[in-house]
Amino acid sequence: MLNVGKIEEGFVLDHIPAGKSMSIYYHLGLDKLDCTVAIIKNAKSNVMGKKDIIKVECDINTLDMDVLAVIDHTITVNVIKDAVIVEKKQLTLPLEITGIMKCHNPRCITSIEQELPHIFYLADADRELYRCRYCDEKNTERF
Repeated sequence: MLNVGKIEEGFVLDHIPAGKSMSIYYHLGLDKLDCTVAIIKNAKSNVMGKKDIIKVECDINTLDMDVLAVIDHTITVNVIKDAVIVEKKQLTLPLEITGIMKCHNPRCITSIEQELPHIFYLADADRELYRCRYCDEKNTERF
């Protein structure tokens, strides 16, 4: 039996599709934080079959909800204070994101003016489709 201890203050990312935890770990910059991180891969789940879980013991404000929502907005964020879940956050797709994805259109202004931030807007929420703010190229990047 695997035993991962309680955390006093932090967050637990639950309902991560199996195999996506390492991508989330790096995109959220958890590798750069000086805090305790536990990654559980391929845990049994009645609903999903298999899932990943990430436990992080640090301030909840270090978590970029927009990055997490773009990766997978079905993930549940459990906020922990004094070793108790005080809030369950459901993620929603942000209307606009900056610096998470890059435009791959060679004619886009971001290819020439490399200091420009890559900005994408939510063009179709049902299909989770983002488009470049500058050239309207659709994003094909998957996390």
